[in-house]
Amino acid sequence: MVDNRPMDEPRTTADVSSAVGRAARKRVPRSTIGDWNPTSRGHDALETILAQNDIRDERLLPLRHGRMAATPWTYYRGAAAVMAADLASAPHTDLTVQLCGDAHVLNFGLWRSPERNLLFDLRDFDETLPGPFEWDLKRFLASLVILAETNGLPPATTADAVRSGFRGYRDWIARYSTWPELDIWYDSVDMTQLMNYVAPDDEQRLERYIEKRAAKRSQRGALRKFTQVVDGDRQLTEAPPYRTHALSHYAEQLDTVFRQYRDSVADHVAHLWSRYDLVDAVQQVVGVGSVGMRVFLTLSEERRTGDALLLQVKQAGPSVYEQFLGPSRYSAHGERVVQGQRLIQAATDMFVGWTSIDGMDYYVRQFRDGKVIPDGDLVAPRLPSFAEACGHVLARAHARSGDATKIDGYLGGAARVEDGFVDFAFAYAEQNRRDHAQLVAAVDAGSVPAAPGWP
Repeated sequence: MVDNRPMDEPRTTADVSSAVGRAARKRVPRSTIGDWNPTSRGHDALETILAQNDIRDERLLPLRHGRMAATPWTYYRGAAAVMAADLASAPHTDLTVQLCGDAHVLNFGLWRSPERNLLFDLRDFDETLPGPFEWDLKRFLASLVILAETNGLPPATTADAVRSGFRGYRDWIARYSTWPELDIWYDSVDMTQLMNYVAPDDEQRLERYIEKRAAKRSQRGALRKFTQVVDGDRQLTEAPPYRTHALSHYAEQLDTVFRQYRDSVADHVAHLWSRYDLVDAVQQVVGVGSVGMRVFLTLSEERRTGDALLLQVKQAGPSVYEQFLGPSRYSAHGERVVQGQRLIQAATDMFVGWTSIDGMDYYVRQFRDGKVIPDGDLVAPRLPSFAEACGHVLARAHARSGDATKIDGYLGGAARVEDGFVDFAFAYAEQNRRDHAQLVAAVDAGSVPAAPGWP
């Protein structure tokens, strides 16, 4: 019999895996899983935030600070490095999965698979790295509290959302622990399954909203919104400082990026890409945590019909977890992001790839392509049910990349484990409020430059 396991991975059985999970309770007793001690941090949150500016475009740093200072929620979205340091300040289970690395509640969404089906899954993977499962779970659950409080939800609803998110995760980990590997690998959450988490009287309205948003946030919709025809030629529009033309400064670099990018994708995708020419590019400001990283929206046209394709080229730096878990096995951070995404997601954009130039790493992906990114106003009234769906997806990601039986062995079914994760979520949300206030005070004092984050 041929054994295809990595050389350092021993043969195991479900009983052994479950025992390994239960043994992890000695490293991190479940009675302590909810503990948060601010005095154990060993770092200053503001200094951690500012240290990330070293590899960013300094012209955009005031926008980064402005977006993070807007609310505790936007601060949390930009403060993955702060939480990574905090999580690393306490013992962990050593039950390893491929971490999303930034599994906050609005990092779950829908987009079209290569087969054009709408799937619900994790979205962004800039911080992905192998690490302990509970770090993703804690970041997810704390995000529920912070989003709920930012949107004025009552404490009881907030607690219900956190418990629903945890149960969605724990219950699906328990299921996946009994499934064959191929069944886990082929599993996905499509529109029909997502609607199972929605109240029946809300289902039709949400389906219409999602389909409308998916159509609007498609390649065709993006072309209508972000391009114009000038003297017969299509070009990307500007909206300074959030979108500025880049070819005058970055034409050579982008040309090199796309030549090298072809080596990172499958041959059939490289063949398809060879039929396109780059015609325009703008530098973008996107998200919160990514502000200041070099991000380009590129417009290419295929030679036969002139049909257009929008790809995003995004700078990739070290994962915020590498300082605590060790460097990535991949020499290029763009490759780290893409390989992590391929491992975590049920289906991945066929155009994702990576390259490096001038000492900077980048990854490439389609722009929008049917993406439905939830917003707080939409999610907040449905937070408990949405949280449960997210917990399901996070469990599937961890079951694909880790050992669900080990995680299930650690979690078990005791109520105190759920209570502990809920306690941590609320305690860390309070810490996040203090850290946000520290940034706001620094902005008000003029020691941290900030500009209005959004138009």
